[in-house]
Amino acid sequence: MTTLLRRELGDVLRERRRAQGRTLREVSATASVSLGYLSEVERGEKEASSELLASICGALSLPLSQVLIDVSSRMAESEGLAPTVALPVPSGDVVSASAA
Repeated sequence: MTTLLRRELGDVLRERRRAQGRTLREVSATASVSLGYLSEVERGEKEASSELLASICGALSLPLSQVLIDVSSRMAESEGLAPTVALPVPSGDVVSASAA
């Protein structure tokens, strides 16, 4: 079965929201998105625009880049690929490398 990006993204957003102990209603109000639409995004039924993702991540106080890293790792795992590992470099930047 093919893994869909929107499903993985929704799963990551839902897990992060629940880990914060927040309700859909709270996050939807903070993100200025309808409760129903946010629910559909979390269930992987709707493709979220980049603007909507930024708003949801802002409401969750999460960097969009971290959410995308989490989604990417989940996608790689479902494809049978080795997960990426973030390696710090002296300048403080982060470089991704495969553990394969």
